[in-house]
Amino acid sequence: MLSRYEQALEALNRRGRLRKLEGRAGVDFTSNDYLGLAESPELTHALQEALVRGVPVGAGGSRLLRGNHPEHEALEAEACAFFGAESALYFGAGFAANAALISTLPQRGDLVLYDELVHASTHEGLGLTKAQTDFFAHNDIMQLEDKLRAFRVGNKDARCFIAIESLYSMDGDLAPIAEIAKLAARYDAILFIDEAHATGVQGLQGRGLSADLEGQANIISLHTCGKALGVSGALVLMPELLRRFMINRSRAFIYATAPSPLMAAGVRTALKICAKADDRRARLQERIGQLNGHLQKMGLPVTGTQIQPIVLGADRHALDMAQALAREGFDIRAIRPPTVPEGTARLRITLSANLTHDNIDALGAALSRLMQERAA
Repeated sequence: MLSRYEQALEALNRRGRLRKLEGRAGVDFTSNDYLGLAESPELTHALQEALVRGVPVGAGGSRLLRGNHPEHEALEAEACAFFGAESALYFGAGFAANAALISTLPQRGDLVLYDELVHASTHEGLGLTKAQTDFFAHNDIMQLEDKLRAFRVGNKDARCFIAIESLYSMDGDLAPIAEIAKLAARYDAILFIDEAHATGVQGLQGRGLSADLEGQANIISLHTCGKALGVSGALVLMPELLRRFMINRSRAFIYATAPSPLMAAGVRTALKICAKADDRRARLQERIGQLNGHLQKMGLPVTGTQIQPIVLGADRHALDMAQALAREGFDIRAIRPPTVPEGTARLRITLSANLTHDNIDALGAALSRLMQERAA
C-alpha cells in the first residue's frame, strides 16, 4: 500500500534530493534571524511580561469566532503606524498569508503576473486562484510591461496583479520596485510585494523596500515576523477595503485558528526594537562587506545583501560542500531543485548581526580552501 511512497523517496535519494530534519550544529550561517532577535533578552523579557499580565498562549479559535484577541488588534494598529499603511491583517505564517492573498483577491477574468523566482507560497496561491496566471523573466521590466500592455488591449475592465519579492530569498538580489510600481500605476494593476527578507533589514528603521509606497490604493505588502523580527507570523498591509474582503472571503483566514496572542505581543515588541535597531543593521552591513571581500578574492559574485548564494550546479556538489563545511563547524545548507532552478543547486549563506568578525574570517578561509580542493 505504501510502496509508491518508498519508491518516490528512493528516487529522491538517488538524485541527491532527499530531505531530512537535522538538528542545530555549528556557527549559524543558515537561519533568517538577520538581526539576531530570535533568542534576544529583549524578546524573552517581553514574552515573560506578557504572560504575567495574562496574555494567553493559544487563541482558542478562529478570529471570526472567539479567537480575536486585543493583542492581535493592537499589533495590527501598531504595524499600520510603523509601516505607514491604511490597514493590517495578522496571519499565523508568511506561507499562509501569501497563499491566501493570491488565491483570494484575483478573480475570474483577472490576470496575475509573477516574477519567475517568486516564493513557493505565491505558487501555492497561483494553484488555487481562478484568475489567469503568467510569469515574466526575473526582474525583466520590459517583458513585464509587454505582458501588461497585451492584457490591457482586450481586458480594459479586468484587474491585473503583479507578484514580486523585494529581496529574493534564494538569490539575494533586489527587485526594481520603483520601476515596477510605476508600471503598476500606468496599467492600473495591484502590486503584491513580499518583503519577507527585507523587513527589519532594508529601508528606514527596517520598514522594508516598499515603505515609500505604503498607503497607496494599489499596494499590498507582506512582512513576515519570523525572520529579522525574530518571532512568528506575518503582517499583510493593504487598503482597508481589501482587508475587509480578506476577512470575508479568505478561507485561509476564516477557517484557521487565530495566531497565538502571545506571539502577537512578541511581534509588537519586535517592531519597537526594529525601529531603534540601527546599530544591529550597521553591524549586519559590516559582516556583509567582510564576507563579500572574501568571496571576491575567490572570484565569486556577491549580492551585497545578507543572503549570499554560491551556485555549484549539481545537487551532489552542493550537498558535499555543505557536509564539508559542517565538519569545519559551519551550519550552511545545500539548496536544490525544485526550490531553485535545475542545474543551480547552491549553498545559501545567510548573515546575522550576531556573527563576529572571527566567524566571517573563519568561514572565508574554509570556503577558499574547499573551493580550491574542489577545483583541483
